[in-house]
Amino acid sequence: MSPARKVALLSIACAVLCVEDAAGATVFERMWNQILPVKRHPVILVPLVLPCRKHRSSDLTTLPKCCRHRGGTPHGPIFMCCTVQPFFASCGTKNAFQDFSGLLAYKLHPCSRAVPGDGGSQLEAKLNKTETVHYFCERRTADYFDLWVNLELMVPYVLDCWVDNMRLVYDNKTRTTRSPDGVDVRVPGFGNTSTVEWLDPSQVSPTAYFTRIVEELLLLGYQRGVDVRGAPYDFRKAPNELGDYFERLHDLIEETFSTNGDQSVILVCHSMGCPNLRYFFSRQRQAWKDKHIRALVTLGGAWGGAVKALKAYASGENLGVVVINPLSVRPEQRSTPSLAYMLPNRLYWNESEVLVKTLDRSYGLADYRAFFDDIGFPDGYEMYKDTRPYMLDNTAPGVEIHCLHGRNVSTIERIEYHKPGFPDIQPQVVFGDGDGTVNLRSLRGCLRFQYGQNQRVYEKTLDNVEHMSILYEPAVIEYIKALVLGQ
Repeated sequence: MSPARKVALLSIACAVLCVEDAAGATVFERMWNQILPVKRHPVILVPLVLPCRKHRSSDLTTLPKCCRHRGGTPHGPIFMCCTVQPFFASCGTKNAFQDFSGLLAYKLHPCSRAVPGDGGSQLEAKLNKTETVHYFCERRTADYFDLWVNLELMVPYVLDCWVDNMRLVYDNKTRTTRSPDGVDVRVPGFGNTSTVEWLDPSQVSPTAYFTRIVEELLLLGYQRGVDVRGAPYDFRKAPNELGDYFERLHDLIEETFSTNGDQSVILVCHSMGCPNLRYFFSRQRQAWKDKHIRALVTLGGAWGGAVKALKAYASGENLGVVVINPLSVRPEQRSTPSLAYMLPNRLYWNESEVLVKTLDRSYGLADYRAFFDDIGFPDGYEMYKDTRPYMLDNTAPGVEIHCLHGRNVSTIERIEYHKPGFPDIQPQVVFGDGDGTVNLRSLRGCLRFQYGQNQRVYEKTLDNVEHMSILYEPAVIEYIKALVLGQ
C-alpha cells in the first residue's frame, strides 16, 4: 500500500464517528461449532440501505480483525447482487455510513446471488475528460479505477473530483440518466461475491457489507462463485433504467438453479433491493417463480421509501464523516434517480402529514413539485414522476416471504428549518420509529403482500437493531442459516 493511501485511510478512520465491525468475532473462533455441510438452497443477496451503530470514541482506535475461511465443499449455489447509492445516513447519535439495499438468494437450496441497493455495489470508472472541476483532478486514466467505495477520494477538495465523476446527468426527453461526458462507469463482479462483501476493494473495516453472511455460508460448505454468487448493479438508478440488469438477474437465477441440481433459490434482499425485487417478481410468470424460487428473505426492506431521502435532497448527507460538508456531496446525491425512488409515497404516508417544515411553508406528499422548485432542483420532480409508478405498483411478489427488520431506533420522521437559509443549512430532525434509516411503516410494508398472494408471509421484528447492523445481527444470521438448511 502506498504511503499516500495509508495517510488517506488513516485520515478517514479518524474522521468517521461510527465504524461498523466487519464480522464481530473471527470465523475461526466459531467454525468448530458449525454444522457440517448439508444440502441446501442457493441464496441471492440484494442490499439497499446501510447505517451504522454508534461506537464509543475509543473504538475508533481499534479495527477488528477479520479471518475468512475459504474452504468448504459445494452444497448449493449462492448469488449476490449488490447496489449502493450515495443516500447517506447521518451519523450524529445513530447512523453513520450509508444506506444500502441488497438481495440475497439461498438454496438449500443453493445461494444464487446478491443484489445490493443504495450504495451496496462497487463501481469503477475510466476517464477521458476535456475539463475538470479542479486543476488537480484527473482528466484521463489508462484503465478503470475504484470509484465507489474509494476512501482516498473521500477527503476535502479531492471529494469535488469524485462528485463530478460519480454524478449522473438527467435527459428530460429520454427520461433517463447518463454519466457526464468523458466518464465511463461500470459495475464489477457480476456472478461473484467479492464486490458485495466489501465495498472498498482494500477491505477496510467500515466498508464491510455482506461479509458476515457470506462467511457463515462458507462454513456451511458454500463456495464463492459456485453456490454463493453476486449480481451487483448500478445503485444510482431506479427500476425504470434497470431493464438489462433484471434480464441478467433472471438468467443468473436459472443458471444457478440448473447447475446446482435444479435446487430452488432463496433470495435475501436489503433495503432498496427489496422493492427492486418486488418489481422483478411482478414481471415473472407464476410457474417460473414456483419452479425456481424457494423464498425471499427481506432485511430492512424500504417498501415505501424513507423520509431521510428528503433530507438528502434538501441539504445533503455527509456519510457520517465530519470533515465532509453535506452540501459538497449534495449535487451527486440529487442526480441519482434511486433517491427519487426512495421518496415517501401515498401508500404509506397521508397527504396531510408534514414531512418538511421551513419558516415560510410546509411540504407533504402533495407538495413535491413545490419542494423541488424551492430547493432549486426541478429535475428531481421529473425523476420522481419517472420512478413513482414502480413504487405505487404494490403487486405482491408471489413467493414465500420472510420479512426481518429492526424497530425502536430513532428514525427521521420530519425535518424542520428554524432559521433562514433553506435549503443550504442543516435542519433540525423530528424522530419517529424505525431502524434508524427506514421508517417503521415502510419496513412493515411486506405485510401488505399477504392479502395479494397465496404464499405465506412471515415477519420477525428485532428491537434496537439498525438498518446496517441487521446484516451482522446473530438472530438474523441464524434465521438465514436455518432457512437454507431447511430447518
